[in-house]
Amino acid sequence: MHETLILVVGLTAVLTTASLVAGILSWRAPKPLSSTLVNLNQRINAWWVMVVAITVAFFFGRSGMTILFALISFAALREFVTLTHSRRSDHWVLLGMFGIIIPFQYWLVWTAWYGLFTIFIPVYCFLLMPAITALHGDTERFLERVSAQQWAVMISVYCVSHVPALLTLEVPGFEGRNLLLIAFLIITVQGSDVLQYIFGKLFGRHLMSKVSPSKTWEGLVGGLATSSLLGALLSFLTPFSPLQAAGVAFIACLMGFLGGLVASAIKRDQGVKDWGHLIEGHGGMMDRADSLVFAAPVFFHTVRYFWT
Repeated sequence: MHETLILVVGLTAVLTTASLVAGILSWRAPKPLSSTLVNLNQRINAWWVMVVAITVAFFFGRSGMTILFALISFAALREFVTLTHSRRSDHWVLLGMFGIIIPFQYWLVWTAWYGLFTIFIPVYCFLLMPAITALHGDTERFLERVSAQQWAVMISVYCVSHVPALLTLEVPGFEGRNLLLIAFLIITVQGSDVLQYIFGKLFGRHLMSKVSPSKTWEGLVGGLATSSLLGALLSFLTPFSPLQAAGVAFIACLMGFLGGLVASAIKRDQGVKDWGHLIEGHGGMMDRADSLVFAAPVFFHTVRYFWT
């Protein structure tokens, strides 16, 4: 509870400071406000809502976090399916994705059934989904449709479910504190997103990839370095030493960057700027969770194989 209190107070202080700075900038700026200031205020307000939601879920423990991330998976999967091509013959598979795969995957998290949790989607679902589609006899753009469905459940459900799955790990000497591992993961990865954006705006000169014009080498290096330092400062939330926490944060944030890059490639392929409009100032749920998609499984298995 001591670490949780420090965490909540720290996040409240950061968001309060951000709100005050944005408020002062908005008050002094000529009216109407520029699109940059409007977007800044929207993003800060959205962060308040997200932090409050996660904080409430924290106090309900495993049940709260499992339900919260199941809802996140539902919203992210809906956005993914909306952007990709499907046909009438896919309806049973799509229904199963929402009505069977999400509930069952998160039930496996709830019951800590690690063996089935790790293979249910990448083995059983990946084999059955195309088989069900093939039974309908509709082969038009078959491979494209099946691939999109498999990739949708992989990143929206399987990868995201590794966040609450952290609560199932038994880390010696860290019993009853696994919620703090989730806090560490979210803060470092989401913080890295912000820091990469800031360093990119201030010092960015060399484009990282044509997929995302906003991502630069300077932003990546600066963001990873400072988020690793942030991880070291937050080592009290983990079973890691400060040096170990910095290393784990570096790996998670690097994977988060790659996840964001892949998400940008998918959006560019589909000809859209955002995944959706669920979160004002941020876009869709996947726009906010894309970095966690790649980071969560790697972080989960790093903790499981090196600290349990």
